[in-house]
Amino acid sequence: MNKSKVGIDFSKVERARHTAREIANEVQEFVDRYTTVAVERTLCRFIGIDDVDANGVPLPNVVVNHLHENKLLSDGALFYIANAMAATGKNPQQVAEGVAEGTIDLKRYPSLDKEGVANTLEPYILEGIKKIAAKRARREEYLRTIGEGPQPYLYVIVATGNIYEDVVQAQAAARQGADIIAVIRTTGQSLLDYVPYGATTEGFGGTFATQENFRIMRKALDEVGEEVGRYIRLCNYCSGLCMPEIAIMGAFEGLDVMLNDALYGILFRDINMQRTLVDQYMSRVINGFAGVIINTGEDNYLTTADAVEEAHTVLASDLINEQFALKAGLPEEQMGLGHAFEMDPMLENGFLYELAQAQMTREIFPKAPLKYMPPTKFMTGNIFRGHIQDALFNMIGIWTHQGLQLLGMPTEAIHTPFMSDRYLSIENARYIFNNMRSIGEDVEFKEGGIMQTRARLVLDKTINLLDEINQQGIFTALSKGTFADVKRPIDGGKGLDGVASKGDHYYNPTIELMKNFRIEGKL
Repeated sequence: MNKSKVGIDFSKVERARHTAREIANEVQEFVDRYTTVAVERTLCRFIGIDDVDANGVPLPNVVVNHLHENKLLSDGALFYIANAMAATGKNPQQVAEGVAEGTIDLKRYPSLDKEGVANTLEPYILEGIKKIAAKRARREEYLRTIGEGPQPYLYVIVATGNIYEDVVQAQAAARQGADIIAVIRTTGQSLLDYVPYGATTEGFGGTFATQENFRIMRKALDEVGEEVGRYIRLCNYCSGLCMPEIAIMGAFEGLDVMLNDALYGILFRDINMQRTLVDQYMSRVINGFAGVIINTGEDNYLTTADAVEEAHTVLASDLINEQFALKAGLPEEQMGLGHAFEMDPMLENGFLYELAQAQMTREIFPKAPLKYMPPTKFMTGNIFRGHIQDALFNMIGIWTHQGLQLLGMPTEAIHTPFMSDRYLSIENARYIFNNMRSIGEDVEFKEGGIMQTRARLVLDKTINLLDEINQQGIFTALSKGTFADVKRPIDGGKGLDGVASKGDHYYNPTIELMKNFRIEGKL
């Protein structure tokens, strides 16, 4: 490790990381004992179940609801589907259609032993693995042949509500210089316990995340990427009550970046913590195998808590998120750990504090493509000041070698961005990134100065916070409002009724398959 520019002690960093690992270990012991309705729907999709019933209900929901209503969730969907397949000679899709039509009752059939379940499902599970691997290989071929823009990637959003209009705006942004297009998800989708089906043309504040919408946008970005000679990454959201389900759909359609935080849904959507912590593990295994960069949501803490006083909670969460991701086999190179430029612009020397924290985060996570978020909390209708705030944010992004730079918009506080707003933001970033490309290598920080003092303070407070969380456990810490000043009870929030302890017949080989395939280089 090179000497720290901000003067932090790397032995303290290792102490913090060790404590975060202990916190994650305790959570993983819990996660390994439970499944959820979302995990089981994910497994249904993994083996090829898709489409909707006569009432428009997704077939994965039909199957899992049938099991849940009959108190069979503990043994998992794969066990009961395999039994039905062996007895009827049908494939998984046909079994699901039979459940929807009422001609198949999954509790009726003789139970296979584990070997019988495995043999029955093996070709369908391997087909799912191959489908994801093929999409990853396709991305890697694009990167090898047409290449991509340099980091920090220029990351912008589209959010019209209509997937076809999103395509127009996304392609325009790519031509303007964007490297990542995030299709913002419609307001409230994270609270739906199902994934809508097909292409959608209506949404509030964003567009529904569906597999067909993913396919449409991936195709559009491939087309414009070939036109501009640069691979364009597609980002969406696998958070909320369908976290692992959206992850598998994104993996099937070749998405590149997924919002996938372990704690975000608990804190900001009041989703039950037990449900979320089980779901995030499955979703991250999928994202790791698919080569997807995950984005974590620590930036949101500073929209509710003070960015100066609570900066250490962001770093603590980054360290915990890192350990959760490693548990799922997700490599550091795919961890877009989040932080943000969110201090009051009227704060004296605020830029120095922001620079210190960004440099500290880069040094602590040297391999991670860090996701740096723009100012939002203190943006106003004054677009001229806002554009300057975004310029300062961009200066820090290039100075500290961030990975994914979500560009701020001068109209952030007024409306969903127009294409012209997006153009101004991209122009701002490209100008600054070009003019300041090597400033991080050329400028050193004053020994014992404002920035070194700030970084050391944040790290020390982070260590103390992690020690406190480790002593009481993360479930208690979340209930006490440790992160973002938001308190969530362990048995509260949405989705708890969709959690079940694993039974004697529970079967899910996909986690170890995906982790081992990647680790052994079998892609």
